[in-house]
Amino acid sequence: MQAGKPILYSYFRSSCSWRVRIALALKGIDYEIMPIHLTKDGGQQFSEEFQALNPMKQVPALKIDGVTIGQSLAIIEYLEETRPTPPLLPQDPKKRASVRMISDLIAAGIQPLQNLSVLKEVGQENQLPWAQKAIISGFDALERILQSTAGKYCVGDQVSMADLCLAPQVANAERFKVDLTPYPTISRINKTLLALEAFRVSHPCRQPDTPAELRA
Repeated sequence: MQAGKPILYSYFRSSCSWRVRIALALKGIDYEIMPIHLTKDGGQQFSEEFQALNPMKQVPALKIDGVTIGQSLAIIEYLEETRPTPPLLPQDPKKRASVRMISDLIAAGIQPLQNLSVLKEVGQENQLPWAQKAIISGFDALERILQSTAGKYCVGDQVSMADLCLAPQVANAERFKVDLTPYPTISRINKTLLALEAFRVSHPCRQPDTPAELRA
């Protein structure tokens, strides 16, 4: 790999990894992907080599500027602080708080409840209803919030960190067969986001580790 080029440890289907891929694309940052398969070989995130990078044994992790950062929102905030164009956080403090609130609602309130490690714990027969319940509960709240914050995107008319969290979570909802009819605001914003180049190139169906049958 090219010396000095950022390295993203990523899994094609990981919504947390997708958030970071969108941020890197939006900010025009050239980087290398190191795929970490979350189910192959018992889960490559559990290897000693990867645990040395991220003791939480989760993707994504980003090596950049001589540091390794885990946790997707921390990575996005670091990119925002070091490479502020285009901005992913509004200048207005109230709008900035709304972006962080929506991001946290998804990243802490919905996604962890339906990720791979939790689904393994609830048992095969309970996985689908468990994931659906977690997503529906979160989307019920998110739809109401977006009705007061949204313009073209989650907060006004500028793509923000909140949008980087929204699109991957909608993809999760579709994968778990959640009916999105009750969420017209979420659906509208998501459709607009998926038309943007940064969201398309970072999509799970277009990654180096995407299985051939899932490529588009």
